[in-house]
Amino acid sequence: MEFVKNFPLFTIVLSLFSGVLCYMLKPQAAKVYTLIFEGVLILMVSAVLYLVITTGQPFTYVMGEFPAPWGNEIRAGILEAMMALLFLIVEICSISAGHRFLVTDMDESKRNLYFTLVNLMTAALMALVWTNDLFTGYVFLEILTLTSCGVLIVREIGRTTLAAVRYMILNLLGSGLFLLGVVLLYDLTGHLLMVPMQQTLAEMVKDPAVLPVLGIAVGILTIGLSIKSGLFPFHFWMPDTYGWASPTSAALLSSLVSKAYIFLLFKTYYRAIGIDVIQQLPIRNVLLVLGICGIIVGSLQAIHTNNLNHMVAYSSAAQIGYIYMGIGLGTMAGYTAAMFHIMAHAITKSLLFVTTPRLAEVSGGTLKFQDLQGAGLKTKVAGMYFTLGAFSMIGIPIFAGFSSKLLFALAAVEQGSSKKIVLVMLALAVSSMLNALYFVMTLIRIYTPEGKMTKDDLMHHHLNYHLPMICLMAANLLLGLRCDLVVSLIERGLEMFG
Repeated sequence: MEFVKNFPLFTIVLSLFSGVLCYMLKPQAAKVYTLIFEGVLILMVSAVLYLVITTGQPFTYVMGEFPAPWGNEIRAGILEAMMALLFLIVEICSISAGHRFLVTDMDESKRNLYFTLVNLMTAALMALVWTNDLFTGYVFLEILTLTSCGVLIVREIGRTTLAAVRYMILNLLGSGLFLLGVVLLYDLTGHLLMVPMQQTLAEMVKDPAVLPVLGIAVGILTIGLSIKSGLFPFHFWMPDTYGWASPTSAALLSSLVSKAYIFLLFKTYYRAIGIDVIQQLPIRNVLLVLGICGIIVGSLQAIHTNNLNHMVAYSSAAQIGYIYMGIGLGTMAGYTAAMFHIMAHAITKSLLFVTTPRLAEVSGGTLKFQDLQGAGLKTKVAGMYFTLGAFSMIGIPIFAGFSSKLLFALAAVEQGSSKKIVLVMLALAVSSMLNALYFVMTLIRIYTPEGKMTKDDLMHHHLNYHLPMICLMAANLLLGLRCDLVVSLIERGLEMFG
């Protein structure tokens, strides 16, 4: 069991090594190696999750044995292991299901470079999940930003280049603000490790004069990560970024990268600053309001677009709003709902982004709604996967989206404030109606026959597409049908988190 405690560090170091190795391999070999390597990482993280569940105790891996304030630490608890496992499963499914489009979207000489970027992205994702100090978080934040731009720009058309430049500018702005917030916190406390920082702040806030300064530091840090994750009103980069990226890249960026930024923010609040301190700052109410605005505005913008990928992208902006709304509630139930929604959205959005190009293939290669008529009948399997993903986003019972919205409603009731109950309930009701409106309109479009369909119109699928899609759907149904098990693990993880 002691050896298993090395696995979190292995997931980071081996991913960095794999990135270098894939650069030297041929494209097909790089793909096979990446898929096998991701499978090995899943086994490692599963072992870590089993260890922390059975022992009931998190563990910390101190790198270099240096004490605070200079040390670097990795921490593994139930919540960290669950997120790491989720990220790896979604990543391997997205790569496998969307690989055929990577072949058409980029030159063969650059495909091994793509898998180099994917492995470096994996290292950054794992580091953000496991890290227990803010400076390590910042370093891998930058690595994640650069690799995200890389996987976006590999599709060499003008729109992806423009989207990548815009994405990089905004993400660098967000990274700079995050670093400024970390510097201010370090100046206040003299620590970068999360636990010593929290202990120092707990003593400092007894002096009321410290709260305004701390509020500025936390606000700057929060704005930085809000820009990077796409919280309203910073979500305007999403349609071009997700809409013009290769399907695998869109799935990775929407499902994983934005969630890693939010998870780092949550860890900073919970472990570095402390929930008791956060309760004394106005940032919670700001996140609640912006989250609700994001839910409504993102849904309205999804209705008014005429491109399927842009609709799914605006839907992502709305779903990010849900997560921030849960954090803004500031209760254990709200945090639980937010963490559950990270999982539900990551699985569902990956399912949608690797399905939409299949619908486009049988519609003349376009994602415009007017050209998608009958696409679900021409490629029935892709139509079915899109339909099931849409049902989850709407919030149909048995799917993950329904359980997620139910948890947000319960969290609103439990926190006790009548104003917040009304706000959250209205947001859930309005957004569910809007979600139903644009997804049902899309389903009607893709299932309305257009002319006479011949056998040649029907699209054939292979196992490397079916298997990851079935895995994603199974995970979605698990979250929907047995959300009690997942919620129980999240709650245990939060108890360990403090």
